[in-house]
Amino acid sequence: MPPSSSSSSRTVRRHPSAGNLDARPALVRDGDQPVALAPASFPHGAEASRELVQFGPDLDHEVLSKMVGPTDGRRILDLGCGAGAAAVALARRGARVIAVESSTARLAQARAAAEVAEVKVEFHHSDLADLAFVRADSIDSALAVYSLAGVQDLGRVFRQVHRVLKPEAPFTVSLPHPVACMLEFDDDQQPPYLGRTAWSSSAITWRAGGDEGITHVHQIGDVFTTLTRSNFRVDALLEPRAEGTTRGPHSSPLDDWVPSTLLVRARKLGI
Repeated sequence: MPPSSSSSSRTVRRHPSAGNLDARPALVRDGDQPVALAPASFPHGAEASRELVQFGPDLDHEVLSKMVGPTDGRRILDLGCGAGAAAVALARRGARVIAVESSTARLAQARAAAEVAEVKVEFHHSDLADLAFVRADSIDSALAVYSLAGVQDLGRVFRQVHRVLKPEAPFTVSLPHPVACMLEFDDDQQPPYLGRTAWSSSAITWRAGGDEGITHVHQIGDVFTTLTRSNFRVDALLEPRAEGTTRGPHSSPLDDWVPSTLLVRARKLGI
């Protein structure tokens, strides 16, 4: 099925030097004006929402943020808080947020964002699989916005999250969609073409405004199976479509063909 007319009018192509930057570079508009950020780098550089959690680029945040559940007075773990957008949004909605980040630079940005917003967030500099500072069965809800794409061994993280969550508490995870990670777009060759196999184990590198990182592509079956083995019950699995005609800095022409984000919610079983 061809892309919509609204998308076909948005001509996007690779920068001539993009191949020298990383495995999946950002895209640029006509006139070489940068769209700015590679899709895999979300949420770095995205405009922060005041009260809505943004689980992926260009999604219906008002609908998807409801997956977190009640927030007022709840203890919520933001795993891999990045620059603090989700942590600040949750704190604005009355949550008692515990934010964990492994990057000192991003953690400093998150602290500054919370200070500007005048909200209280408990920040911790830690590996995402090391939650020893959080009591068992003390968290009402946990979320990880694209942060687990930087983790190769999801099982280690899932087991730690299971330990700190209360029974039946939700754990909501968004990740770059594995299908979008397989595809490449060339303005002179449509439709998009495969750039890597579904079984490729190589990580994708990205750069975003002076920040850089890697994305491990997690297949849907692997995420589901690892959650189940970590004693979670998956109760929602979404592949939302990018919304609206105005796209953000992480937009890609691939958004008109495949979902850019995988969203999974699971609940803790047992104790």
